Amino acid sequence: MTTELDPLIHVPTRLKIVATLAALPDGDALSFTRLQDMLGLTPGNLIVQLRKLEDAGYIGSTKTRNGSAQKTTVALTGKGRAALGAYTQALRDLLGGLDRDGRPAEADRDHVAFRAGTADAPGAQDGDGAAASPGHGGIGHPSGQAIR
Repeated sequence: MTTELDPLIHVPTRLKIVATLAALPDGDALSFTRLQDMLGLTPGNLIVQLRKLEDAGYIGSTKTRNGSAQKTTVALTGKGRAALGAYTQALRDLLGGLDRDGRPAEADRDHVAFRAGTADAPGAQDGDGAAASPGHGGIGHPSGQAIR
């Protein structure tokens, strides 16, 4: 199991670019202007993000000329698709035990270290209302006092 998230793809704008291109069939590409419109990015921001992805080999771009008009298209490379697959798996591994609300999934609730309403829960109190001591599940300070 790996939980290493590719920092290049993890940036939200680049993740949107890679995910959008991954939705295309292999070999298909989007024009720069179409991708820009789909993602709502400024030309400058899109250029910067595309360069970073292209430098890593995750996307490829092609420039064609039709008279005086130039058209740039971008596509996800095999390396980019593999990187997105690894990133997606790392997210699944990292978040696999959580439900849609970010809580432990039903099957994993017994494996949670602290459970609300028990003496093991952070901030729990002992029988006379004082904070539980560090040895009894509370969060302790090095001095031995419980942190409230």
